[in-house]
Amino acid sequence: MKHKNAWKYLSAMLFTALAFASFNSMAADKTAAGARAAHEKVVIQVSDDDPKKWNLALNNAKNVQDALGAANVDIEIVAYGPGIGMLKLDSEVGNRIDQAVAAGIKVVACENTMQKQKLSKQDMLPSAGYVPAGVVELIRKQHEGYAYLRP
Repeated sequence: MKHKNAWKYLSAMLFTALAFASFNSMAADKTAAGARAAHEKVVIQVSDDDPKKWNLALNNAKNVQDALGAANVDIEIVAYGPGIGMLKLDSEVGNRIDQAVAAGIKVVACENTMQKQKLSKQDMLPSAGYVPAGVVELIRKQHEGYAYLRP
C-alpha cells in the first residue's frame, strides 16, 4: 500500500508542478504581450495648405504623447503636396515643428513634392526629416502597424 500512495503523491506533485509551470509561462506571455501592446505607433498625414490643419496635426501628436507617454509611442508626421508648406523655413508653425522634433516626434517632408515645387533642403526647416515619397511612407507605416490619422 505504501508504494501505491507514494506514486499517487508523486503523481500529484508532478501534476501540480507542471500546472504551476504552465500558469507561470502563460502569465509571462501575457505580460510580454501587454508590454508589446503598450507601445503605440501613429502616422499623421498633412496634405493641406492650411495652418489650422498644421496646428491640429501638431496638437494631435502632442496629445497622443501626453496621454500615452512619449516613451510609449512612435509618432511620425508626413507632409506632402500642398501640406509641404508646414515644413518650409517661413512656416507659421516652424517653432512648433522644432518643439515636436525635440520631443521625439518625427516630422518628414516628401522629396517628390519638394522636387515638383522646386524646393531644396535649404528651403526647409532644419529639424525636418525627408522621405522619397510621402504617400509611400504612409502606406509603409500602415503596413508596419501604425495607426493613421488625418486631421
